[in-house]
Amino acid sequence: MGPRPARFFRWAARDDRKRPHLSIKEKVRTWARAIKIDVAALYIAARDRRTPLLAKAVSVVVVAYALSPIDLIPDFIPVIGYLDDLLIVPLGILLAVRLVPASLMAEFRALAKGSERLPKSLAGAVAIICIWLVAMTAAGWWGYQKLR
Repeated sequence: MGPRPARFFRWAARDDRKRPHLSIKEKVRTWARAIKIDVAALYIAARDRRTPLLAKAVSVVVVAYALSPIDLIPDFIPVIGYLDDLLIVPLGILLAVRLVPASLMAEFRALAKGSERLPKSLAGAVAIICIWLVAMTAAGWWGYQKLR
């Protein structure tokens, strides 16, 4: 195991004074700001003609869901209710950001930092309501078939 300790000491001796140490609260705030900027940038990307079609489609879905005042899984359901906010939305944003070319995404982020506020997504709310109605209808039909 000879050379390993030398590598460890080089790592341990690196200069960390250049990076400020952030608390967990600060890291979460920074992450939340980045997500907010990315949602705004994806909103701009969805409306830009230079964005590839697949990236545009994913961006529309992600932005509509992120800006929708209604969640697919209501927050009052313990644990699972916050699952969409903590996993589905960030993963959708990550996918959409990866699909948009890097040069365009940088431009859209710069534009998003200057924008004030995004509107609530009425289309997203309607889509979520439709999904819930279809799910309740299917569950009712299934229950009716089982009880008959």
